[in-house]
Amino acid sequence: MTTPRTAPRLIATDLDGTLLCSGGTVTARTAAALAAAEAAGVQVVFVTGRPPRWMQQVSAHIGGHGVAICSNGGAVVDVRRGELLESFPLDAADALRVVAALRAKLPGTAFAFEYPAGFAREPGYEVRMWGQDENHPIGPAEELLGTGGPVQGLFKLLAKHPDLDPDKLLSAAREAAGHLAEITRSAPIPLLEISAPGVTKASTLARWCAGHGIDRSEVVAFGDMPNDLEMLAWAGTAYAVANAHPEVLAAVPLHTVSNEQDGVAAVLERLLGR
Repeated sequence: MTTPRTAPRLIATDLDGTLLCSGGTVTARTAAALAAAEAAGVQVVFVTGRPPRWMQQVSAHIGGHGVAICSNGGAVVDVRRGELLESFPLDAADALRVVAALRAKLPGTAFAFEYPAGFAREPGYEVRMWGQDENHPIGPAEELLGTGGPVQGLFKLLAKHPDLDPDKLLSAAREAAGHLAEITRSAPIPLLEISAPGVTKASTLARWCAGHGIDRSEVVAFGDMPNDLEMLAWAGTAYAVANAHPEVLAAVPLHTVSNEQDGVAAVLERLLGR
């Protein structure tokens, strides 16, 4: 593992599988490293596939600015105030085109929807994570996304298949609908994450940095899954954690130890001379 010769101006880190350990928690070592970076004047920005409503768990570690990039770049959120600062939604008509294309290519796929007011899903989309989505609209995509439907300002379209290999699902989905939207994945199950064309972690991070006068060469990024690849390619310096997806490990020359071994903290400690 190597590190840049000078400290960066901004740390951009994924959360699940990268910064967080099992159970989605921040270890004492990682918390100390994040606090030390902020004290040294280095911005720390969480750049995650999580929707805004799943950010309170890490709000204590978010730094002085209080802002996170959520939903793979679809939303910029002031976590402490619970305020949506900026969003880059997927047009409802385009989302329905994606739904139709994936239904035709991948029968059995069910869909769910992340938007400013919360979460909605089709009846066939089973909710298994986080235990906090019990009360939400349920219906066919056409009803949820249609005129007058509850889903407005769609951050992210989710597509779940019952049994396909996750990487094969991603490849097939991109073949069917990659011209309509950004399609990626971050979960260990066959679950796709779909954003508006051109909206990725990288695009929204680049916008944030431009607004703060930070060049990409001054950014160090961390990630572990295919939804991190654009961000890792954009940043001046990038690290894959040891537990990363094989595609990420192959694409990113610099590696650190796993999330369970505080891989992000290990690099930050070196950057800050601790």
